[in-house]
Amino acid sequence: MGKQTWKPGNMLYPLPAVMVSTADKSGEANILTVAWTGTVCTNPAMVYISVRPERYSYQMIKENGEFIINLTIEELIRATDYCGVRSGKDVDKWKECRLTKEKAVSLEYAPVIAESPVNIECKVKEIQELGSHHMFLAEVTAVQVDEAYMDEKGKFNLNKTGLLAYSHGEYMGLGKKLGTFGYSVRKKPVRKKAAAKKRKAGK
Repeated sequence: MGKQTWKPGNMLYPLPAVMVSTADKSGEANILTVAWTGTVCTNPAMVYISVRPERYSYQMIKENGEFIINLTIEELIRATDYCGVRSGKDVDKWKECRLTKEKAVSLEYAPVIAESPVNIECKVKEIQELGSHHMFLAEVTAVQVDEAYMDEKGKFNLNKTGLLAYSHGEYMGLGKKLGTFGYSVRKKPVRKKAAAKKRKAGK
């Protein structure tokens, strides 16, 4: 079969479906769901979110220069969708979705969503007006993680939280592990039987 050619569009999937929390300087907080988000730098740690100027949270972020990226899990799928299709002008999303506000450790206004396993606290460094969306380029100032997913060795098991992804209008679970970073070039361990045969053959 052949391929069709479509007009330019965003077909880069899957994407993280995250809930972004922010607040204005009076303390009025809101949540919006964002899929246009990602990592841009390791050192310093920097991320971005792209938001339409007409979104209720846009002015909050622009005013205070703060937002929090809250990772979403399967248990939060309804809240994730709701916060993307309802406006904070009309409803209290915290109340409707039964989400808990907690204070950030490095920000003044934006609260974290307690039910999220990871809260990435961000301070805006630059705003780029790109067209339909404006991009908030931000530095990560702190990361909070849920201790429930820490193992006895002190490792945070992020992939056991049940993370959500967004792909072409659908929410997806991440599914099973297929490999680990660098596995394609990693030397395979010599199996005991194979090693014993080599020793027997005097190799």
